[in-house]
Amino acid sequence: MACRRRRPELRGPPELHYDKSEARKYTRNSRMIDIQTKMAGRALELLYLPEDQPCYLLDIGCGTGLSGDYLSDEGHYWVGIDISPAMLDAALDRDTEGDLLLGDMGQGIPFKPGSFDGCISISAVQWLCNANKKSDIPAKRLYRFFSSLYSVLVRGARAVLQLYPENSEQLELITTQAIKAGFTGGVVVDYPNSAKAKKFYLCLFSGPSTFLPKGLNEIDEEEEARESTFTNERVPYKIARRGVVKKSREWVLEKKDRCRRQGKEVRPDTQYTGRNRKPRF
Repeated sequence: MACRRRRPELRGPPELHYDKSEARKYTRNSRMIDIQTKMAGRALELLYLPEDQPCYLLDIGCGTGLSGDYLSDEGHYWVGIDISPAMLDAALDRDTEGDLLLGDMGQGIPFKPGSFDGCISISAVQWLCNANKKSDIPAKRLYRFFSSLYSVLVRGARAVLQLYPENSEQLELITTQAIKAGFTGGVVVDYPNSAKAKKFYLCLFSGPSTFLPKGLNEIDEEEEARESTFTNERVPYKIARRGVVKKSREWVLEKKDRCRRQGKEVRPDTQYTGRNRKPRF
């Protein structure tokens, strides 16, 4: 689980690490945009939300709004919270559709009980495991975060938190505080045998225990070998999703495939799947 490079959490507090220069990478680096978007898609998939029903979701560590853009594209409404003013400024420049809040998740989630139908978080929770000042106690900050998160979710809702734990001890610390706050669930690991593609998703249930989804195992080798590319232009969100247009045949097939992976009954694909129908008078 440890990374060869110096982990960003060890360089200083997140509000300083994610400055204007770092925020710019999340709007111009096509590879970072692609990775963030895919992790947001996987997190939303693991939420198992009702089909064709808009939900009100919380995005913790929303950054420049890349994951929120995915939620909007799937028809959901969302609120994002982040500790970095520079990242939120970049989100505002991108005209994201969600509401944005500047705040420290380690101080708790400042919303009324039962406000949200679900929660996602991409690459944020591990930051709570580091003490940037003497008053910071990771276990207490984690418990404050999880207990407040449990409160703001409607009963029966889920939270899917993608994270990069430094080691097994750190992952145990995080899961222990989540369970202590009232959650059930566990960790889903995608591509466990891949050094580059391995991803951890903490799937938490705020209601009765239910089945824990299985991790993914198939890897696209060409995709794993892609290198970063930079441009002076901001990469539009639809391009980041490889030109997938909502309600198109490719979009419909992708959505049906996601439902199959969730174990839901889906009609077989035919030549008429995703076909544009003429309007009726």
